[in-house]
Amino acid sequence: MNGPEKRVVIITGASRGLGREIAISFGRAGDRVLVNFRARENEARAVVDELVRSGGEAALFKADVRVPAEVGAMTTEAVKRWGSVDVLINNAGLTKDGLLVRMSEQDWDDVLDTNLTGPFHCMRSAGEAMMKQGAGHIINIASIVGVQGREGQANYSASKSGLIGLTKAAAREWGPYNIKVNAVLPGYLPTDMGAAASDAVRERVVKENALGRVSAPTEVAEFIYRLSLMNNVSGQMFNLDSRVL
Repeated sequence: MNGPEKRVVIITGASRGLGREIAISFGRAGDRVLVNFRARENEARAVVDELVRSGGEAALFKADVRVPAEVGAMTTEAVKRWGSVDVLINNAGLTKDGLLVRMSEQDWDDVLDTNLTGPFHCMRSAGEAMMKQGAGHIINIASIVGVQGREGQANYSASKSGLIGLTKAAAREWGPYNIKVNAVLPGYLPTDMGAAASDAVRERVVKENALGRVSAPTEVAEFIYRLSLMNNVSGQMFNLDSRVL
């Protein structure tokens, strides 16, 4: 992959799954990658080590996206270390599924705090740096359930729907500063989070896909990398499987 020279990229939740694949895609393309994690330090460190061994530049940063001070420190570290924040990928996410009438306030709050308020903190912090630079690209990892809804996932659906709305509002607000903001709906992925779904859910997703298969993390990561290079696309959401919206 041939991209621009050494952009600075922050990827939240990059220790495993899709976040890891995104970090690998950007790192191998020559970008400088700040690998964010909250709890899985060993896995995150393995991602950094892999990128460094392949000749890339990467650093580790522990931060809980729900905590504004930690998010601010993460942005400050990226700027201090490499001089800018060019791309932000809001990938950190959480599921706590359950029927709406039985869902606890804690499960509702935990998912909304991580999946919606967390990206808000990250966008506010990185956006300030990007406004000063006069350029930047933010890509939010949303979900098709934020568009269609899903029984048993009221909290997750609401968080991802809100994230799509946040994406569109920020794109309008930051367009004059040459900051692009887009959302990607990656589809069902066979990652740790996806593996938590029941067999019935997985079978249903496959049947809903016109092509009869689920998404591949490497293909999604490649799309996100390519999207980050586009200069005239903002305020959009991209569905990356064959479920027809």
